[in-house]
Amino acid sequence: MDMDQIRTFLEVVEAGSFVRAAESLNVTQSTVSARIKELEVRLGQPLFQRRKSGVTLTTAGRRFQPHASTMMHVLQQARQDIALPAEMRAVLNIGGQFSLWERILLVWMGQFRNARPDVAVRAEVGTPSSLMRHLADGLLDFVLIYAPEARPGFTIEKLMDQKLIMMATREGHGGPGEADYVFVDWGEDFEAWHSDQFPQFSAPGLHVSLGALGLRHILVHGGAGYFPPRVVAQEMATGRLFPVEGAPQFVRPAHVVYPTESDSEVLAAALLSLRAAVAADAAV
Repeated sequence: MDMDQIRTFLEVVEAGSFVRAAESLNVTQSTVSARIKELEVRLGQPLFQRRKSGVTLTTAGRRFQPHASTMMHVLQQARQDIALPAEMRAVLNIGGQFSLWERILLVWMGQFRNARPDVAVRAEVGTPSSLMRHLADGLLDFVLIYAPEARPGFTIEKLMDQKLIMMATREGHGGPGEADYVFVDWGEDFEAWHSDQFPQFSAPGLHVSLGALGLRHILVHGGAGYFPPRVVAQEMATGRLFPVEGAPQFVRPAHVVYPTESDSEVLAAALLSLRAAVAADAAV
């Protein structure tokens, strides 16, 4: 299958129109149309619904999109692999959710690279669904996520618990009942727990998908929200943040997921060092 067609398909999805996709790819609109037409012929299904306002994916297009992303990912990996220096004997592909990079993966990766300079590490941040899909497709060797999806052939190993506590910029804050409360989206499990703990809480005044953004907001503008204790330790020590008295705490486990039957020596060494890094972090 022509990779230009795959790249063009993904660009049209991103841009929402053939015209904007052509501008982004620096080709003519007729070239974009021809590539999509040929791809639809090869697949035997229409991928887009054409409208005056732009294009939307058909059911077939939505089903094809993750496969197209995987193909581009594989091509990118192949290009990087063949460009590796001769002294690199292996490549380790890893993935994790953003907050787990902050908590453990960045520390572990530095330690592992120092111990194994002959192994190149390729890392990515993603959602649980995208990371599990790349793991299942063989694009990642292991992933570190909070709510893994059980799949045959993969081991789910609990590594640690991460606590979230409600913090505020002033003592006596009333939590979700106050207008300056910030809802930080820590995932579906947190959202369900939050709804159960605060049934009277409706739509938040501010909803953010990134903990660092929510923390920065309340430090600048005031307010409250849920954050990992280690992330706010300095602000607590300097009196910029205070625990909200009586607020419930949320604890969620983090897991590493990897192929059960893998015989990779590099993967085994990486998992061993990851467990050691987590144990050292817990002892601090």
